[in-house]
This record gives sequence, C-alpha cells and structure tokens, in this order.
Amino acid sequence: MEGMSERARHWQYDELPGVDLLRARYVRKTFVRHTHESFVIAAIADGVEVFHHGGADQYAGAGALALVNPDTPHTGRAGVPEGWRYGAVYPSVDVVTEIAAETTALRGTPGFVSPVVQDPYAVGLVHQVLRAADEGNALAADTLLRVAVTRLLRSNGGPMPARAVRTAGAATAARARRVLEERMARPPGLEQLARDLGTSPFALLRAFRDTYGMPPHAWLTDARVRRARRLLDAGTAPAEVAVAVGFTDQPHLNRHFSRIVGVPPGAYQRERKNVQDRPGGRP
Repeated sequence: MEGMSERARHWQYDELPGVDLLRARYVRKTFVRHTHESFVIAAIADGVEVFHHGGADQYAGAGALALVNPDTPHTGRAGVPEGWRYGAVYPSVDVVTEIAAETTALRGTPGFVSPVVQDPYAVGLVHQVLRAADEGNALAADTLLRVAVTRLLRSNGGPMPARAVRTAGAATAARARRVLEERMARPPGLEQLARDLGTSPFALLRAFRDTYGMPPHAWLTDARVRRARRLLDAGTAPAEVAVAVGFTDQPHLNRHFSRIVGVPPGAYQRERKNVQDRPGGRP
C-alpha cells in the first residue's frame, strides 16, 4: 500500500552551509546504535519514533521533536505499526554555537537537555525550513532555521554534558580508538588490540563501552560510515568507498550505511551531487 511505503531524501542546500537535511517516512526501518557529528533536530509529523538514548527508550510522536547532541549514541525504530514520518535538520556544532551566542545566554558549546520536547510550533518551523530549501528560498531557510534553533535552545538548552572524568580505562579506550581510526580498513581483533595496549579483552571492552557508549566493533562501523560519507561527498564511487573504509564489498557498505544514515550510499551521493550541480545549488 502506497501510504505504508518507505521513502527518504537526505540532502544539502548550498545556501544553508553546515546543515544536512532529511525528509523521511519509515515503517520497518531500524537504526542501529550510532552517533552524529552534528546535532539532530527531528520533527515528527505523524506516527511514533522510539529511540534508545541515555539508557532508556524515548518516545516521540506527532508534534514532538527528537533532539540528540553530537557524539551521543542512540538508535531508532517505529513505535507504532504505521511507522513514523518526519523532517530533520542536522546543524553542525559551529552553526548551533554561533546561534546560541547571538540569541541566548548560553556560552561555550551548548547542548539539548531533554531528548524529547513537545512543541508543535517548532515542529512546524523545521518542516518550513525543509520546504524553503526545496523551493530555493535561501532567506526563509536561514531565518527559519535560526528561529527554530533559538527557540529550542531557550526552552531546552544547557551546557553540553561534560565528558566522563579521565580514568586509566578512558585513556586506554582513547588509545584503542586511535588505533581503529588509523587501521580502519584492516583493524586488529579485540584480543590483539588488547594485547597491544597492555590490557585484557574484557577490560578493554568495558572501558570502551564506558567511554564511547558502544563496544569497539559498533564504534568502528559507525566511524566507517562517517568516513564513507566524506568520501561520497568528495565524489568517490560507492564501490571504491566500501574498500577504502574497510567493508568487504559494496553490499556490505550499503547495509550498514542504510542502517545508520537512513538511505543507501548511491541515493545519498546522487542527491548531494544533484544539489551541487544545479545553478546556485538550488533543488
């Protein structure tokens, strides 16, 4: 049935730098545990999204916003049989920090306090940003984005949650992360990685989970998809990207990319290339 079909568009608008845009309808889609380098401001139009965040399931229905700070592990799935329809903006840390400095009393890097906010007016603002971007209306898109972010920061903003104190385990986890970043295409196994760092596999697993909110293998998949996005944005073919970031082949990349970004890598690259190729970058 058409009304129950899944569809998604993930794109950028050149006149709205530092912001990714998404419009989607999902029914069976499940987002695995992952993070974003940017903020997530997802405005639910209908249905219910459930996402695990901060140790508990969070429910966002029509008229609510799902808000996630950068580098915060979370998941995503439908909370009702008909799924959920939403629009989302992903402003960078720099964009949100600049808006906060201009329009709020928050200083430093701001963050959202609650992951779910009931605010139908702000939901409408997010959808208006997406509509303005579709229409090539730069003035409206930029203005409405600033109004929406300011409203949410004033009602639900605070200092970015402090990172955990630096313990010996956190230092080991950070070293492990550097190794995985450097050897992304051919990473060591958990036992070898622990041995190289002078610890045990279980101790490393526990320290990594405590520091980054997910085990090393899940973090590595997330990091590979982040790097894949950069390579796709630079014009690298998906098959080449898959090998470069350490996936077995393109279907392997497709599966993990879709479970984190929400669209397959080919569709992701086409949308972003289409925007760049149009005069003025306008959809």
